[in-house]
Amino acid sequence: MLRSWGDRGGRAARLRGVAVLLLGCVPGTAAVLALVLCAAGVERPAVARPAAPRPMVARAPVRYEAAKPHIVPRSVWASDAGTRDQPPPRYDDKVIAVFVHHTDSPNAYRCAEAPRIIRYLYTGQRGYRHWDDIGYNFLVDRCGNVYEGRAGGVDRPVTGAHTQGFNHRTAGIAAIGTFTAGVPVPKAMTEAIARVAAWKLGLAGIDPRSRVRLVSSNNLSRYKVGAAALLPALAGHDDGYMTSCPGAALSALLPSIRQEAARLQGRLHRGLQGPLESRR
Repeated sequence: MLRSWGDRGGRAARLRGVAVLLLGCVPGTAAVLALVLCAAGVERPAVARPAAPRPMVARAPVRYEAAKPHIVPRSVWASDAGTRDQPPPRYDDKVIAVFVHHTDSPNAYRCAEAPRIIRYLYTGQRGYRHWDDIGYNFLVDRCGNVYEGRAGGVDRPVTGAHTQGFNHRTAGIAAIGTFTAGVPVPKAMTEAIARVAAWKLGLAGIDPRSRVRLVSSNNLSRYKVGAAALLPALAGHDDGYMTSCPGAALSALLPSIRQEAARLQGRLHRGLQGPLESRR
């Protein structure tokens, strides 16, 4: 009798101990639920967290640059004695437009004679007109050869003397010859002009088909001094100055020269025009 009572007492004590242990999992009003959870060993489901946003990766701007064409150095046509006393070159911050000219000289020349012709042009502009140097930054002959004109470095933005009112931030490219209406313009010449323009404008990210903002520096141009003009990035001399230069025949080819320059910059096959200096 005493043994049975002891067994019952032990079992009761053990049950009370288990109950206390179970109730100790979570006290208070959640005891019943805690009993079940503790007894079954169930874990609380994890709460899904939103995925962290992916970092933004900045895309590099598209660069439209053309290869630098071969340029015959100034030393080929300029004699040291004749150019030694001229003043030092002046520079702008960059070139955002080019003006195309013709030299208004005979067309029937051999390409080997081009240095002599350029020397003659230099003498006329420096000696008779009292300019500080030849006005054009580059000259192109009928065979497509490109010559360095004005001193200062072909890679640098040398201030020219080629277009009244718009010599700053521009470069002058002169086609050696006279290209009035009906005169054929050699394809090699127009291709060379496109190569120079594509390269020079590409250094500043300029689309040859765009228009850029230039400010007139004097009243001898088509615009009053200080006036802002929106001109073609690849312009004819007559766009900025009252003249027939570069001749009707060469002027008529400027649209196709712009397209070729844009192609050389890689703009056409990408279907984009890229960053422009001004399209306002």
